[in-house]
Order: sequence, then C-alpha cells, then structure tokens
Amino acid sequence: MLADSYPNPKREAPDIKTIYQPIQKDLDEVEKRLRSVGKVAPAHLSEILSHSLKGGGKHIRPALVLLSGKFNDYNLDHLLPMATAIEVFHTATLVHDDAIDNSTVRRWRPTINKVWGQDKAVLLGDYLFAKSAELIFVTQNLRVIEMFSQTLMTISSGEINQSFSAFKLEQTYEDYLQRISGKTASLFSMATESGAVLSHAPEKQVKALKEYGYNLGIAFQIVDDILDFTATEDEMGKPIGSDLAQGTFTLPAMLFLERYPRNNPVRKLFQNKGNRQENIRLAVESIRNSPIVPDCYAKASGYCAQACKNLKQLPDNPALQPLTELANYVVYRKR
Repeated sequence: MLADSYPNPKREAPDIKTIYQPIQKDLDEVEKRLRSVGKVAPAHLSEILSHSLKGGGKHIRPALVLLSGKFNDYNLDHLLPMATAIEVFHTATLVHDDAIDNSTVRRWRPTINKVWGQDKAVLLGDYLFAKSAELIFVTQNLRVIEMFSQTLMTISSGEINQSFSAFKLEQTYEDYLQRISGKTASLFSMATESGAVLSHAPEKQVKALKEYGYNLGIAFQIVDDILDFTATEDEMGKPIGSDLAQGTFTLPAMLFLERYPRNNPVRKLFQNKGNRQENIRLAVESIRNSPIVPDCYAKASGYCAQACKNLKQLPDNPALQPLTELANYVVYRKR
C-alpha cells in the first residue's frame, strides 16, 4: 500500500530492519567493510575515518544497490563493493556539506570540521571520494565507473548552485527541484541503476530501477526539508531550522512565503532584517502549525507513488515488497 497524501501522525514508519530482512546478512557485510576502511589507514587518518563512517545512518543507498541486484544475477563479488562504495560516497558528501555550512553536529555527534577543523574535513571528503572510486573500480564495469564520475559532477554542480542561490528569494519550484535532483536524487538513482547494471538486468529494468531511485530520492529530500521544521533536535540529531540558517530556500519556506507574503519572517531573514534567531524561530513555528506541511507531504507522496509505479515494470520478485515499503518508510519516517 502506498503512503497517504499526508501521514497520519499516529502511524509509525515501517520498521527499516524488517524491510532490510532479505538483504540483512549482506548489509552486515557492507558495515563490516566500512569499518575496515578506517583500520587500514595510518593512525591520524584512521581515527578521523572511523568517526566519519560510524555515524549511525540508515544505509538506504547500499540497501538500494543490493535490492536492485536481486532481480537478476545477484553477484556479491560486484554488488558488495558497489554498496560499500556508495555509502562511502554519501559520507564524503556529508563531510563536505558540514565543512561548507560550518555545521557542528551531524547524527547526534560532532562533525569532522568541529573536531578536527575545516581543512581536515575537506581533505577527508576528498579521500572518501577517492576511496569510493577505488571500490567501484573493483567491479571492472566501465558503465558503473562512468556513473560514479557523472554523479560526482552532478552533486558538485548542485552544491555550487545551492551556494550561489543562498539567501535569494527569487527561486521557483523548478529551481528547487533541480537542486534536490542533484543533491539527493542523483545518488539514489545511481544506487538503483548500478545494482541493476551489475546484475546484468535488461535495459528496460535498468531504466525502471533508475527512475524508481530518482523519484524516491526526490521524496526523501522533500521529507528531509519538512522535518527541518517539524521534527525535534533529538529526532534529527542536529539543530532544527538548519536550512533556513544557511539561507537554503526549501519547499516549506517557499510555500510559506508564497501564501503569507506580508511581514514574513523568512523574507526578513533572507533580507537580513530584524533579529536573525527570532526570525528563524518564528518561521519554524509558523510553518510547523500551518497547512503547508500536509501540502509538502502530498508532494513527497506523489513522488513515492511514481516510484512504486516504476516498480510495476519489473518482474515479480521478493525484492519488490521491500522496495515498495521503502517508499512508505521515506514518507512516514521521523528522522
């Protein structure tokens, strides 16, 4: 069953461990390989690597690689390095994001730049990207290797675009969609497409899984942007209103400004008028208690519905149910 247009607050998200059950043993192997990345490095590098790779993430991206490989030749000699690589890749983007934003907390823990400094964070991110490339090379699949380069360029381009558009109100929904396509959806679609390619799936299946990943990634980021206003700091593991503080114009803030243009705290914040922290507090409080939240969830649910529609092009397989449940998880999650 697909998620409703707006999550029932009494309904819990599907249990992620239950969703992962068909691949849990292989995900455990991915976790083991992630831990080993830090162990083989010199002392100072080992410490900082272990800190970055032990962040308590949900491992959705490596799970997508493995689940997408379940439809054909489930060759772990290729799929495990790819699943590990994509989590290392994702970690690299987070390390660089935190350094760029000067963030101090990520997943309830101090960021790399907070503990070791921005210079170390930038260099660590570079190291992790290189390590990801090394792991992907193990697959010996030129299409997947090219996919890595293209995705890295897409994400970097998206981050540059986000930086130049910070604190600018002249942005459309299309601008927002393009930004989160590069920031989040590109890595989701890389996960599903690479899993399909490495399992020698027919092109029709490769395309369907790639589009599933893209739509799931868009929904994931929209919900992330909603939670930046509606969740608690304990749930998110970082301060609420972080996007606003960085001048990132997300969908909730965009709709809030569009519907309530007069005396709007988002406008005041972006135009540097009044007290900065008070404007952030008012914006968070106003959006949290407005009809904008269900409207944003409706957008996310629409993309999840499209993702599940993509799955209908695939053959009957035990992996279909976990992929469908992931769509529900994305919408109903609290962090």
